[in-house]
Amino acid sequence: MARLNINGRVVEIAAEDDTPLLWAIREQAGLTGTKYGCGVAQCGACTVHVDGVATRSCSMPVSAFDESQKIVTIEGLSPDGSHPLQRAWVALDVPQCGYCQSGMIMAAAALLAANPKPSDADIRGEITNICRCGTYNRVQAAIKQAAGGNQANG
Repeated sequence: MARLNINGRVVEIAAEDDTPLLWAIREQAGLTGTKYGCGVAQCGACTVHVDGVATRSCSMPVSAFDESQKIVTIEGLSPDGSHPLQRAWVALDVPQCGYCQSGMIMAAAALLAANPKPSDADIRGEITNICRCGTYNRVQAAIKQAAGGNQANG
């Protein structure tokens, strides 16, 4: 049994210690916005925040966490879709299939929290999530729009 602080709520999770955090979030907590992609922390579809840091949840066991750590999923970023990134995603029609987008938004939110005015190079260096549809230019534009659009290129 694990006690996890997910989206500001402490949840008791009945799972083996080696169960990936992703499956505890999806199956036990019932929050299905976080997606399974590769299972080896490469694609980023499973990205959540742990104490504000973008973390790929598919390869982290629940035993690595306790209720003192704040885990935030896409559902906890903004329950009503009003986060500036979510609004920019919609305004710029970023997703095609949309599968990777919750992880992409979570990675982008962590970037903006650490660097409110990222350059193009900052975005390319930090957003390493994989999008099979190739919407990277729109992702970059949405991040810049959410940041206020005034950052330098490069």
